Amino acid sequence: MPTPTETFADLARARRTIYALGKSSPVPDSKIKELVNEAILHVPSSFNTQSTRLVLLLHDEHEKLWDLVIDTFGELVKTGAVPEEMWRERTLPKLTGMKNAVGTILFYEDPAHIKPFSEKFAIYKDHFTPWAEHSNAMHQYFLWTTLTSLGFGANLQHYNPLIDAPVSEKWNIPREWRLIAQLVFGSPEGGPNEKAQKPVEERVRVFGDKN
Repeated sequence: MPTPTETFADLARARRTIYALGKSSPVPDSKIKELVNEAILHVPSSFNTQSTRLVLLLHDEHEKLWDLVIDTFGELVKTGAVPEEMWRERTLPKLTGMKNAVGTILFYEDPAHIKPFSEKFAIYKDHFTPWAEHSNAMHQYFLWTTLTSLGFGANLQHYNPLIDAPVSEKWNIPREWRLIAQLVFGSPEGGPNEKAQKPVEERVRVFGDKN
């Protein structure tokens, strides 16, 4: 029987980027909400700042998000900021694929909960923002991995800051919150791309090993 450590390592190996997603959900919405709450309660933050904020959009609300992203890029195409050919052949099909999923989790940082620590611990003042983003990334990894364990496929997107203002307005999200990433999840309708790994020996150094 695998140990908890072996099980966690298996989950880490299983977590991959899946772009082909569908609308079938292996669990009720309540289970997804439970995972989001578990992330907020149990993922650590530097100095216990607890500055990460999560917004869960499911089903129709999820579709509204990606319609908003599509509309935002459509305006960029009109101004010439995004080439029409690239929009038609690459960007639009990709965004339409995102819309076809079950849901999206928006990852935010609330600066109001970082500033007091920067003032109190002045020697570290320039580090609290990157430390907060480290914690935000752990929330992303926790939810990506646990959603995978339930049978979802997922991929992580970064359409901020292009969509920050319209998203804040649409869902009444405080403007001062900083959008960091968007985790899209749904039923896996295809597999991950092949992943080339650089040699472990170039990326890990061990000192003091007695085995």
